Amino acid sequence: MSERIVRPTSRLLVLDDHDRVLLMRTVAPDSSRSARWITPGGGVDPGETHVEAAVRELREETGQVVTEVGEVVRVDDFEVSWDDADHTHGHAEFFVVRLPHFEVVDDEWTDEERTDILESRWFGLDELTATDEPVEPEDLAEFVRRVLSAGSTA
Repeated sequence: MSERIVRPTSRLLVLDDHDRVLLMRTVAPDSSRSARWITPGGGVDPGETHVEAAVRELREETGQVVTEVGEVVRVDDFEVSWDDADHTHGHAEFFVVRLPHFEVVDDEWTDEERTDILESRWFGLDELTATDEPVEPEDLAEFVRRVLSAGSTA
């Protein structure tokens, strides 16, 4: 793919009332089909803002309905190296959402999500720091630490 194609996404750092972060173990869009833990979220649809996408993605991927997600707390721009990706670059805007602990509801998952999402799990900061499994972004534990230290309640 020689043309630069950017996929805008909204990602959610979902924290429960015990300061655990919700992650989803998903299959990478690559012929390797390797798994990694990521925050809920996904693509911004045409005509949609990042905030609107974050609200929608939270509902679709977890079953949780919110009306707002606060301000952007992080922006990542990156090159995509997956061989099966339909884009060359990503632009991710992160939001923090604090909710009482809940179990993920998959009623609105797409067929693709049912194939690509292997499991969901709440991670405490110590667990996240200690895991040897791949996480994205790679500095996710430090990001969560900073958000918890700042007392973000978006």
